Amino acid sequence: MKVIICGAGQVGFGIARYLAREGNDITVIDQNPDLIRRISDSLDVQAIIGHASHPSVLEQAGAATADMLIAVTYADEVNMVACQIAQTLFNLPTKIARIRHQNYLDPMWGDLFSSEGLPIDVIISPEIEVARAIRRRLEVPGAIEVISLADDKVRLIGVHCTSDTPVVNTPLRQLQVLFPEINTVVVGVVRGDKTIVPKADDQLQVGDDVYFVVDTEQTQRVLSAFGHDEEKARRLLIFGAGNIGMFLCKIIEEECPNTSVTVVEINKEQADRAARALKRFTVLHGDVLDSDLQREAGAAQADVVIALTNDDETNILSTFLAKHVGAKRSIVLINKESFANMVGPMGVDVVVNPRAITVSNVLHYVRRGRIHGAHSLRDGFGEVIEADALETSSLVGKPLRDVKLPKGILVGALVREGKVISPRGDTVILAGDRVIIFAAAEAVKKVEKLFSVRLEYF
Repeated sequence: MKVIICGAGQVGFGIARYLAREGNDITVIDQNPDLIRRISDSLDVQAIIGHASHPSVLEQAGAATADMLIAVTYADEVNMVACQIAQTLFNLPTKIARIRHQNYLDPMWGDLFSSEGLPIDVIISPEIEVARAIRRRLEVPGAIEVISLADDKVRLIGVHCTSDTPVVNTPLRQLQVLFPEINTVVVGVVRGDKTIVPKADDQLQVGDDVYFVVDTEQTQRVLSAFGHDEEKARRLLIFGAGNIGMFLCKIIEEECPNTSVTVVEINKEQADRAARALKRFTVLHGDVLDSDLQREAGAAQADVVIALTNDDETNILSTFLAKHVGAKRSIVLINKESFANMVGPMGVDVVVNPRAITVSNVLHYVRRGRIHGAHSLRDGFGEVIEADALETSSLVGKPLRDVKLPKGILVGALVREGKVISPRGDTVILAGDRVIIFAAAEAVKKVEKLFSVRLEYF
């Protein structure tokens, strides 16, 4: 697939890295020579210095023969114009744009992004998606990752293994014996800087991050099996009233009437705006690194502190201070990949990476075949993919034990006529089943082939 990516910032770099290592033909455009130099030195892509919405630059990038344009520059207007020019001048098939300012997305302007208006096929709003990702983690206490699949009939959940986790040092094949009433499949393990696609004889260890697919109705049972019985948070302390912080507050206002929230924002204008917009929550103006202010904000009583400022260091240090004051758990927004694996010893319970979330949003439109969703896991460790099984697929019609699945692929769940089935060796996949699969990064293309329509089907 030939893809043009407009914008070489963190999001553009992340998308380019993910797609390039799968062998796609990638061209990245940015005005900043330093960003272009970085991406050219790091990735096997073509990199062009230029204005992403200029016709001559898009022509140089190969827009006339490209399959997809992904516009993720910092300017909404540049992203929109790039898509318009890609359509008008080059008839480029698929155009994805990042739109940050919500005024553009107000329902009253619903005709703006249409074939008669701005021809953008997919709009992604990272700030909204990050807020939703945090909300999902609040909904499943103790989880470091929550991904909803198959209309939320199935979930991919990640948890951290501690000395209190009952299933550590136990072969995974024994999970079904120990907990016969639950339907779950462990699909991935992260141990330090090592990622593992587990086999039946593998054992979990203290310190592992483990990812499993589970019937949504059995979420709490499985969490208990992994030693997580935390109660849902009722008192939240949020650091930062920017776009993400405000989106999260609005979601909580609508969905969690019994949850109390205190917001701390250092920018006086933003704090005043938040105070006017949030009728039910408390908004304080001040420095989140001020321990006295944190005590005034109720850090000692907070069930969860959520750090969403624009600065990674501030997010890490403020939550470290809040937990020292008495906050029970922390969720931290971290953009720099180098920080993500360092913060556990500092008391950070959950790391949220905007780049990884945005990549997941884009993946569905890159994947081929009868694929309904694709979600990047742990910064490219692998993908959780949901797709419909076709009559021509090699998965269909025989017991899973007889299916020669490529290395790095695990079937996590099936959904058949609304019922969730946890796969076993004698499970037979039928045409029309929704199949949830985990694929390590190097095996993703093989999953696409499993769910592609073959010529003999017609």
